[in-house]
Amino acid sequence: MESYRSHYSKDVTEKDYGKLITISGWVEDIRNIGSIAFIIIRDKKGTLQITALKKKNLELFERLVSISRESVIAVKGLCKANDKVRNGYEVLPEEVEILSVAETPLPLGVVDKVESELETRLDNRFIDLRKQRNQAIFKIRNVVVAAAHEFLRTQNFIEVHTPKIIASSSEGGTDVFRIKYFEKEAFLAQSPQLYKQMLMATGLDRVFEIAWYFRAEEHNTRRHLNESTAIDLEMAFINDEEDIMKILEGLVYNMWKKASECKDELDVLGANVVLPKLPFKRNTYDDVIKKLNNKGSEIAWGDDLGTEDEKLLGEIMKDEGHEFYFITRYPLEAKPFYTMPEGDKYSRGFDLECKGVELASGSQRIHDVELLKERLKTCDLNPKDFESYLKGFRYGMPPHGGFGFGIERFLMELLDIKNIRECILFPRDRTRLTP
Repeated sequence: MESYRSHYSKDVTEKDYGKLITISGWVEDIRNIGSIAFIIIRDKKGTLQITALKKKNLELFERLVSISRESVIAVKGLCKANDKVRNGYEVLPEEVEILSVAETPLPLGVVDKVESELETRLDNRFIDLRKQRNQAIFKIRNVVVAAAHEFLRTQNFIEVHTPKIIASSSEGGTDVFRIKYFEKEAFLAQSPQLYKQMLMATGLDRVFEIAWYFRAEEHNTRRHLNESTAIDLEMAFINDEEDIMKILEGLVYNMWKKASECKDELDVLGANVVLPKLPFKRNTYDDVIKKLNNKGSEIAWGDDLGTEDEKLLGEIMKDEGHEFYFITRYPLEAKPFYTMPEGDKYSRGFDLECKGVELASGSQRIHDVELLKERLKTCDLNPKDFESYLKGFRYGMPPHGGFGFGIERFLMELLDIKNIRECILFPRDRTRLTP
């Protein structure tokens, strides 16, 4: 064969009927009924049917029906209209080349009706990702990330890439991965936080990054990962955190809207994507505590919202007609050192939640270097450990702020997926380091 592929399964049109075409893919199923056999081939865009007649070419027929499932083949044949089969056409083979033979038995079925356990699926992720449902998740992921790029560029943001090996903790906490960096100790970045703030001193004004988070939290829940991705953003010359929240809700709306246009993938997943209304509801932290207490929660002022409280809040907000909502004016002690205070008690920090799950966290940042040093000390951190970061604030730093917005959590809520591990290609959690 001159080429292993001239067409994908979904790209064949009526113009190709009666012509020789070449298709390639994985053997999903073989139905041999004696004189005729139907071989289902799967490629990136879907499936198609090869119809082999025994009497036409016995050698080719026997070669096709003996291939193991999930082997990779290329087939050249006559494309023929047939409204009784998938896609409205079939391919009558004239040449077959076996490109790779799959061992048997398979460690994981691709079209089996009985679903395997998640751990088995993740152990064999390369096969798990062949499933139409799982590919649909990542095709939609591709679309929403592209939508994020498109929207942010219309808002005059530029994309940047910051270091992932750093000298001090991004968030100031203990949940960091320590690594040996030649003769020194270093860390994997918890977020691009310190660097995107430093970029606000450069005059670039608005930056974003498709970021990697490395967090050594020992959670092992359905919505936590130790390596995850996010849309991280920082913007300068803001009045307050409301400027940031407007960008965030616009970003979410545009990503949600683009996802709603992925009809084929949403049908595969059985997902119903309804566009949210703008603006998203704003709730102060104080209001949230009152709402939760009124519904029987014993959460006290100053406490962080736990999983059950977030779930209950999601139900309360749903009853009020809101799936997306902000929580604003958090207690200062609950937020990182770089968060701008609002008096002695409150901060200019906020979270964005969807149906009881936190998707994003952000704030107006401190831009005064002396206040920043003071907050570091209050949070039991040594300003000397942040000297290169603080230097960026000493020679002209405008008011600024930003957020980190989790891509995997967004997909969970968008597509109603129960476990975050299904929203990233090769998950890393408390116990999983391979594949």
